[in-house]
Amino acid sequence: MDLFLTILQFVLAFGLLVFVHELGHFLVSKALGIEVEEFGFGYPPRLVKLFTWKGTDVTLNWIPFGGFVRPKGETEEGVEGGMLSAPAWKRLLILLAGATFNFITGIIILIIMFNAVGTADTSRVLVSEVIQGSPAQQADLRAGDLITSIAGTPITSMETLQDLIKANLGKEISIGISRDGQTLTTTATPRVNPPAGQGALGISLTNPLEPLPFFPSVGRAFETFGMQVQQTLMLPVNLIRGVINPSDARVVGIKGIFDIFSNASQMDQTSTIATATPLPIYRLSVISMLSIALGITNLLPIPALDGGQIVLLLPELFFKKRIPQNVVNAINSVFFFLLIALMIYITVQDFVNPVLQP
Repeated sequence: MDLFLTILQFVLAFGLLVFVHELGHFLVSKALGIEVEEFGFGYPPRLVKLFTWKGTDVTLNWIPFGGFVRPKGETEEGVEGGMLSAPAWKRLLILLAGATFNFITGIIILIIMFNAVGTADTSRVLVSEVIQGSPAQQADLRAGDLITSIAGTPITSMETLQDLIKANLGKEISIGISRDGQTLTTTATPRVNPPAGQGALGISLTNPLEPLPFFPSVGRAFETFGMQVQQTLMLPVNLIRGVINPSDARVVGIKGIFDIFSNASQMDQTSTIATATPLPIYRLSVISMLSIALGITNLLPIPALDGGQIVLLLPELFFKKRIPQNVVNAINSVFFFLLIALMIYITVQDFVNPVLQP
């Protein structure tokens, strides 16, 4: 039953983010005078037409996952009131609207989280869960322990702790902790080949929270948004520099995202931080991150995505020369199938090499 509820929550959350993205396209299209033939809840085949609003059929479809918008004249030129008959700047705003709505959604969730439960102190690392039979349990690590050092090295961030654990796989290490105001030291041996999903020590980690008023919450939300965008854009550069291990920068598909969401769901039920608040803070964190990532992904300069359509629109914006629509349609079709093939490959990797906890 817990797995079913987690799957249901994930489908609703991910579907809502897709719906918000399409809602952005829809509202901006309407605001700019572009006719929209259909706004669908879920994906076709159509189940029923709910009603018609200002010339737009609002439909309910059989696949209950997200939604879609079908502007008039989306792929045909010369259709009066259609998208391709609109000026290039209007089409640019419509293409940007979906990602913008995802960004706004992610930021709103972050504001709610920071205001309700505070902000993470990233300089400290807290144990949120200890897996039964793991080296961490044998070392008497407990949920709520602050890890202060690994092998004598002070812990100043989550990344520092993870790097130290990876550098000492198979070796006994000392672990300094703070528990109920007391400073303790224990020892454990990180596993070289841990069971899937458990990690080397068999612990889930988080950062302790500090209270944050509303207006600082807004500032912190935008700061977090900026950091996520920067980290995503700098990912290829950091991979080339060797700053990030390729195994830590792998792309995940739906199954991988569900694994992350499922781990967050478990932490919401077991973490001492999460159980102190009525909000599912770990799941909200994942949803916010996913919303922002969905916006960034859609702006990548890849044909068949919004960002690719913007690239194909640039000659018209700057030089008043439109790329022939049959060429655009052909490019989009080719990259659409390439993207499907890539997603299949990524999904297979999610099963072969599942996302692991630290």
